[in-house]
Amino acid sequence: MMLNEQDMVALAISLKLAAITVLLLLLVGTPLAWWLARTRWRFKFLLEAVFALPLVLPPTVLGFYLLVVLGPRGAVGKAAEAMGAQPLAFTFAGLVVGSMVYSLPFVVQPLQAAFSALGRRPLEVAATLRASPLDRFLTVGVPLARSGFLTATVLGFAHTLGEFGVVLMIGGNIPGRTKVASIAIYDHVESLQYANAHALAGVMLLLSFLMLVVVYAANGRLNTVNP
Repeated sequence: MMLNEQDMVALAISLKLAAITVLLLLLVGTPLAWWLARTRWRFKFLLEAVFALPLVLPPTVLGFYLLVVLGPRGAVGKAAEAMGAQPLAFTFAGLVVGSMVYSLPFVVQPLQAAFSALGRRPLEVAATLRASPLDRFLTVGVPLARSGFLTATVLGFAHTLGEFGVVLMIGGNIPGRTKVASIAIYDHVESLQYANAHALAGVMLLLSFLMLVVVYAANGRLNTVNP
């Protein structure tokens, strides 16, 4: 069965949300992962625990607290209203914020592992050639950690694409605005429209499988080139 128009819209919103979330997380998470991989601060484990919380928190719990903060009575919501803007709760922008928080460890942790695996030798060699810290990061750290970037991008995208609890709590179920594919599948099942649920779930399954194939194939090729 082909996807109906509403399901196509929900899938498009999910893809748009995942793409924007991953792009922003790479911008924010790359310097964060680099710092976590290079710092010798004795209490960095506290920050690592905070950033990893979305891995263990139930999505509805995380979504609830985000709703409280971003809603009209929350700190961010009040600040937005004071500046004449709309609170982020039940908006696409709110979904982006919630998705960034929820998918943060899926981007930061692969990048941190890739940066840590570099060791200090390549950076020390670059330093002897008078490369600045920024140069060492851009010309040594980033190129050598390309497998980590690929893994972080795909995992962050796939995780955002399939999220349910957080987006439902913070975005609700507004067709054409905040109704993503996972919520559309739930609606089909709730109304016993299993054919529609199968069609949309099948598309999500295929997308997820293809993304994982890309990661494993690309990482296998990189390991072959750089044993």
